[in-house]
Amino acid sequence: MFYLTKTPGILKALYKSCVWNMSPAGNKVYLTFDDGPHPEATPFVLQQLAKYNAKATFFCIGKNVVEYPAIYQQILEAGHTTGNHTHNHLNGWKTNTQQYLENTLEAAKYIASPLFRPPYGRITPFQVRQIRQKIPGAKIIMWDILSGDFDTMINGEACVQNVVFKLQPGSIVVFHDSTKAWDRLEYALPRVLEFCKKQKFEVASIPVS
Repeated sequence: MFYLTKTPGILKALYKSCVWNMSPAGNKVYLTFDDGPHPEATPFVLQQLAKYNAKATFFCIGKNVVEYPAIYQQILEAGHTTGNHTHNHLNGWKTNTQQYLENTLEAAKYIASPLFRPPYGRITPFQVRQIRQKIPGAKIIMWDILSGDFDTMINGEACVQNVVFKLQPGSIVVFHDSTKAWDRLEYALPRVLEFCKKQKFEVASIPVS
């Protein structure tokens, strides 16, 4: 499986209307979690974040919010922010714009947030414009570091190294609270949070406004 753990500048330039990094001011870093809520992984993530007094952003799949509304509510009650990740985890490059938009708006019925992250990071410029038109104040949130926790060919320690060697103030990091990522997430997240503590990084959520 080929993927870049650090987003190259040329890709950021091609999709410059999307958010790839946050401001480095304040020594903050931004951990994000895609594909939940999940009955095992999400409570674990919430527990670990609370242990380190950290905040994060959860990009949720609409159908999972419908299936696990209590867990979604726990995310909000813990003071984290959430974002829309479509209702059925659609690949924008393989889905026509009307279907993609309708699926995103279906998720928006259950996820009240202007933040949006396209599954796989795959979205067309036209889909970006359509989402901005239909969701007031929409922000398309990408990332600058992939932990690789979705990759079953690597172990948890490799995920830790993918993050800590590249992490800097303003970085947006992707983890997944999902079944597929669970083995690597369970190992990597506490160690990344401990690294942030030692580096005196504030782990913050992406603001919705």
